[in-house]
Amino acid sequence: MLFRSVAYTLRRVAAMAATLAVLSVLIFGLLAMTPGDPAITLLGPKNATPEAIAEIRERYGLDDPFVVQYARWGRNALHLDFGESIRSGDSVTSLISDRVGVTAWLAVYALLITVLVAVPLGLAAGVRKGSPVDRASTAVGLVAFSAPTFAVGFLLLYVFAVQLGWFPSFGSGDGFFDTLHHMTLPAVTLAAAQMAVLLRQTRASTMDVAERDYVTFARSRSLGPRRVWQRYVLRNAALPVLTSAGLLLAYGLTGAVLVENVFALQGLGTLLVTSVSQLDLPVVQGLAMFTAFLVLTVNLLVDLLYYAADPRLRRAAVTA
Repeated sequence: MLFRSVAYTLRRVAAMAATLAVLSVLIFGLLAMTPGDPAITLLGPKNATPEAIAEIRERYGLDDPFVVQYARWGRNALHLDFGESIRSGDSVTSLISDRVGVTAWLAVYALLITVLVAVPLGLAAGVRKGSPVDRASTAVGLVAFSAPTFAVGFLLLYVFAVQLGWFPSFGSGDGFFDTLHHMTLPAVTLAAAQMAVLLRQTRASTMDVAERDYVTFARSRSLGPRRVWQRYVLRNAALPVLTSAGLLLAYGLTGAVLVENVFALQGLGTLLVTSVSQLDLPVVQGLAMFTAFLVLTVNLLVDLLYYAADPRLRRAAVTA
C-alpha cells in the first residue's frame, strides 16, 4: 500500500513538473511578443535616445534570440532567480516574497470563512430539500455569486469601516491579531462569491449521496440516522466539496486582484497590475510562473487528499 501511494505521488509530481515546463515556454513566449518596448518604458519617451535604448537592451539581453533568452531565463528560474525588475532594479524573487504573505493571509482567511459558513448551510439545504432553509440559502448564494466583488468591497468599507468604524479601511496590519483585524473585511469580500460556489456544491453533493442505494440499504438495516450520516453520507459527500475548496484556495491565491485594490493591500495582485501597466516583463513572467506553481501545488495536494480519502481511487491505481 505504501509503495503504491508513493508511486501515485511521484506520477502526480512528474505530471506537475511537465505542466510547469510547458507553461514556462508559453508564458515566456507570449510575454516576449507583447507589444511595446520595455527599454522605452524604462527610459521614458523623452530620454529614449537610440544609444540609451541600445544600452538597456544589451544590459537585459533583449536583443538575444528567443531560444537564448528562454534558456537563460529557465536556467535561472530553476534556482528561483527570475531576474531583476526593469523599473526598480530589485530582485523579482524578493518582490514576490515580500508580497506573497499578504495574499496568502487573504486567501486562507477567506477560505476559512467560506468553509465555516457554506458547508453547514449546504448540508442543511441538502438534508431539507425544498424547505425554507433550502430556499433561503439558495437565494443568498445566488445574490452573493451575482454581486460584483468590487461592489461588495465598497459596501463593506462604507458600512463597517466608514460609518461604524469597526474595521480599518486599508492596509494589512502588523502582528497576528492586528493583521486579523485588517484582513477581515477583505476576506469577507473574497469569501462572498466563494461561499455561493461551495454552498451549491455541498448541497448538490449531499442530495446526490443521500439518494444512493448504499445509503438506503444502511437505513434498512435500522442503523441510527446519526451513524448513517456520519459514516455514509458525510464521508462521500465531502469528496467533491474537498475538490471545490482546493480550487477556491487556488483562486484566492491568484485571483484576488480586485479585493487587493479595493482595500489597498500590497499583495501579488496589485504587484501584477502595476507590473503589467509598466511593462515590467521580468516581474510579470516571475509572477505568472509563481501563480502557476501555486495552482498546480494546490491541485496536487487536493489529488493526494482525494486519493487518501477515496478507496476507489486506490483500487483503480492497483489495477492500472
